Amino acid sequence: MHQAFSGSAAIDPLAISSARMEGPYVKSGASGSTPMLEEGAGLVPPAFCRVVSGLVAANSGLSLETLLASHRCAAPVARARQLAMYVAHVGLGISQADVARAFARDRSTVAHACRRIEDLRENDAFDGRVSLLENCARWILEGTYAGREG
Repeated sequence: MHQAFSGSAAIDPLAISSARMEGPYVKSGASGSTPMLEEGAGLVPPAFCRVVSGLVAANSGLSLETLLASHRCAAPVARARQLAMYVAHVGLGISQADVARAFARDRSTVAHACRRIEDLRENDAFDGRVSLLENCARWILEGTYAGREG
């Protein structure tokens, strides 16, 4: 696996995964807190999809341009794109239709990507990677909208 980040600043995955998200865009429930894209919350799905794409591209050792290419790509690139779609939809709660628009794909492509990633999460190492990416995306969302009034 490629190193996603380098330099002296390190991300502590345990701190991120244990952080509690709060705010007007967060829905708390039995399964934890999930960012919500509520009417009037000021969140822009394409912008968050692009942030998620950047996270996944860096984590996968790909350029953002390669990950977002409109043409069919090699399997590792397609898998990274599926992962980005999954994190945007499942991790951030962005609708499949909005994710599809942000990635210039059909909604059924997003649904397929989510099914594929769910199947791959049976592998503990891959599940840990996905969890880290979801938590990083949530952390960015929290930092972006911390202190905002709904």
